Amino acid sequence: MKTSRRTFVKAGTMAALGTAILPGSVFATAKGKGILGLQLYSVRDEMKKDPVGTMTQLAKMGYIYVEHANYVDRKFYTYKAPEFRKVLDGLGLKMVSGHTVMGKQHWDEAKKDFSDSWKQTIEDAAVLGQKYVVSPSMDSTMRNNYDDFRRYMDVFNKCGELCRKQGMKFGYHNHDFEFSETLNGEKLFDIMMKSMDPDLVVVQLDIGNLYNGGAVAIDVVNKYPGRFENVHVKDEILATSGDEKYESTILGEGIVDAKNVVDTLTKIGGTTCYIIEQESYQGKTPLECVKIDLEIMKKWGY
Repeated sequence: MKTSRRTFVKAGTMAALGTAILPGSVFATAKGKGILGLQLYSVRDEMKKDPVGTMTQLAKMGYIYVEHANYVDRKFYTYKAPEFRKVLDGLGLKMVSGHTVMGKQHWDEAKKDFSDSWKQTIEDAAVLGQKYVVSPSMDSTMRNNYDDFRRYMDVFNKCGELCRKQGMKFGYHNHDFEFSETLNGEKLFDIMMKSMDPDLVVVQLDIGNLYNGGAVAIDVVNKYPGRFENVHVKDEILATSGDEKYESTILGEGIVDAKNVVDTLTKIGGTTCYIIEQESYQGKTPLECVKIDLEIMKKWGY
């Protein structure tokens, strides 16, 4: 995701839902090779203007699973959790996961406990029926030195325990700095992979973002087999604007070799959840792009 993506996502109760399906169980109907969904940041402007209308179009395209990128003041796209769940249910959509940054402010070191606001984030995610609660980046102040960075990885593991109590999993989604920045001579991503308990923290590998950090997707997948249950499916081309070398594009049209990477993730990566994301559109509309991306993934057998 681009810098605008990092600044877009903001961190923020369990409500009675009668006979609502428990978190995770709504995904038992996934077909193909697993869950195939869309990160709603791909249609961020449309979601801002008309979330219900936009999701209606996505449902008509054939999307069933979505991942949110907007949770502010205990609201998803201006809707409180129970209200948004009703909207999703009415459209036949399932919120498989969501992006909400977990920052320093969400952990009280003196109390050894999470803030009320972060506990509410987990509770509201459970109301939506999410399977994953994903932190989609990390503030630079959390990665200034090795010891502090490792301590935050311990907090990630604790968050995994917190999510598990609600029937969900905690995840972390990479950008590019995890592959370009080092501490004590080690890349941040490698430190994370050895520090986070795979039983508690899911690594949501974004197979496109990492190219701006100098990494190659297939190499990362081969290096860490079995670690990527949930992935962002993306392709990259040389950027036409902005301050990054690469930008996302239609699947199969860029340098990622996306089909091979996704097939390899299916074979050795442990992947069961595939989330399409496209943030740049090269003259097409966002809705046109995500429709094409879905058709391509289905053509690939997903």
